[in-house]
Amino acid sequence: MLNLGVLVLNRSYLPIHVTTVRRAFALVYQDAAHIVDTEYRSYAFDEWFSQDPQPGSDTIGTSRGPISIPRVIVLRSYDRMPRRHVRFSRANVFARDDHTCQYCGERFPKGDLNLDHVVPRSHGGRSTWENVVTSCVECNRRKGGRTPEQAGFRLNRQPARPRWTPLASLPLASHRHDAWRPFLRVVDRSEAREPIAV
Repeated sequence: MLNLGVLVLNRSYLPIHVTTVRRAFALVYQDAAHIVDTEYRSYAFDEWFSQDPQPGSDTIGTSRGPISIPRVIVLRSYDRMPRRHVRFSRANVFARDDHTCQYCGERFPKGDLNLDHVVPRSHGGRSTWENVVTSCVECNRRKGGRTPEQAGFRLNRQPARPRWTPLASLPLASHRHDAWRPFLRVVDRSEAREPIAV
């Protein structure tokens, strides 16, 4: 229960991150954040603790009795805007390519995936969105330090910088809690207008 996701909002109530219940409670206890309920009311730690848990809500036991697990917190002094560009990273390349090898087209768990430079670094290829793709270990091994054409491979999709925002990749839809919906509406609308471009 303490490792479940909690949506973190900035002071303007814009989503910026997902943290764990454990970290959320620490932030609220230190008065760095308040808990936000489904009716947009915010609570300090003692106020939240004094609330009776709703029937059927997730709770954790404490020496003072059960306490409801927060789903959304708002930081009290953080007013920076969420990032607008997706950071180039291994996890984000895997997300862009849907954990699918761009050569054989099969989907793999992330432990069985590599990043592959379409134009190898030994040929002057750079580590950019437009030159790096997800590949399975076997395809990566077979391709080696060659271009796809030299190795007889064909890319399923041309790699490109994603147009979605980092907020769109807040834990996958299946991990989003219903209480997050009102805060993610703007993100979901932008996803509908601007699909991932790869």
